[in-house]
Amino acid sequence: MAGSRSSSMRGSRSRRAMADINVVPYIDVMLVLLVIFMVTAPLVAPSIVNLPTVGGAAPQQQTPPVIVNIRADGNMSVKYKDDAGVQQQEPMTKADLRGFIADRAQSHPDQPVVIAADKTVKYEAVMNVMSELKAEGVKRVGLLVKSQ
Repeated sequence: MAGSRSSSMRGSRSRRAMADINVVPYIDVMLVLLVIFMVTAPLVAPSIVNLPTVGGAAPQQQTPPVIVNIRADGNMSVKYKDDAGVQQQEPMTKADLRGFIADRAQSHPDQPVVIAADKTVKYEAVMNVMSELKAEGVKRVGLLVKSQ
């Protein structure tokens, strides 16, 4: 009996409480969840907002933009609609463009200006026209491109 008691005591002495936590299974679970979220994120469609309707709302009038055309040979022209709504097109030099845009910015301060340049025109020429438009006080300047 004494021998059996000592052997059982030895077994309990050699067993100690584990102070470690095995985190490997938790890491595996987190990696699986990460893969699931990465796969499903592109498949989720963005939510569509159903806007309420209003009975007597009038549509906002959008001012048509002034289009500055820069051709391959460097000549410029300006296309715009006058106050009567008639489409106008005038050939211009850089000096004429400055005066025209200054007058147009005073009479129509929020009118956008769009630059339509030939694809063979140097980038520098387009940026010069854009900087002149910004210097004359045009708030919205854009570039016109053709969709493929």
